[in-house]
Amino acid sequence: MEEKTKVASLSVASNTFLTLAKLAIGLASGSVSILSEGIHSGIDLLAAFIALFAVRESGKPADKRHAYGHGKIENVSGTIEAALIFVAALMIIAEAIQKVQEIIGGEGGHVGDLRLGMLIMGVSAIVNLIVSTKLMRVAKQTDSVALEADALHLRTDVYTSVGVFIGLLLIKITGWAILDPIIAFGVALMIIKASFELTKKAFSPLVDVSLPDEEREIITEVLLLHAEKFVEFHKLRTRKAGAERHVDLHLVVAKYTSVVDVHELCDLIEQEINLRLHGTHVLIHAEPCSTRDVKCPVEAGLALSCQSCQVKTEVR
Repeated sequence: MEEKTKVASLSVASNTFLTLAKLAIGLASGSVSILSEGIHSGIDLLAAFIALFAVRESGKPADKRHAYGHGKIENVSGTIEAALIFVAALMIIAEAIQKVQEIIGGEGGHVGDLRLGMLIMGVSAIVNLIVSTKLMRVAKQTDSVALEADALHLRTDVYTSVGVFIGLLLIKITGWAILDPIIAFGVALMIIKASFELTKKAFSPLVDVSLPDEEREIITEVLLLHAEKFVEFHKLRTRKAGAERHVDLHLVVAKYTSVVDVHELCDLIEQEINLRLHGTHVLIHAEPCSTRDVKCPVEAGLALSCQSCQVKTEVR
């Protein structure tokens, strides 16, 4: 938790510096592409503050009001960040359209000294590459969607900063001011793409979408490792909240299996799932096999040797 807070704070600090620098140089040079990058960094700064708040709050333990913990705060954070990115793209497009109109109308065709702009774009690309790499590493280690969202923001900044740098170089060489708003349009399109991808990833857990196929397969594999100790399992449901996974299922056992044996089996399954998928909360509802089923073993010991029992799986 301490490491998550540290990297989130680092993102706030780097975005503050880059936002102020880009806006100042953009206003001084009159370059809409530099200003668009300043707006993008400003939105990233706001997103970094949201991510910092989210990782602090999501790490709090479950309480009376939030019995399932605070993990979904990170998903809310990621969804808000995606919306902010989209707003930033719209603002950039509006600025670019205004710049094109000015150039067509004979105004705004001149862009000032671009050397400082090229310098800040280069610095921005390097700083954001370093910070986003660190953010993504911690995000993967802690399964934090808020930090991953912040890392994606900064990684987008890397690409757009490089694009703007190349554009400014071309403007300096050719003197074609129209390249400036064209670059801004390109930046906006990249930002919109990142916004849609982030929205999909962050919003899905808010509506309790099931875990990815590969993670559900891991859960099924663990269950099947102990197939000789139960009759079947069904109603397997999964969902995610922040970095935490929640799994529940019905486990059918031989009718006269002792409570102690069933409890030990459930504990074993829960522990092994948690070893394979860290941060997973497993709830197992055990139920006796119906004697009306001819394949159902009546005594507990028969569950271990019943050759005709078929393990039934139903995954959601």
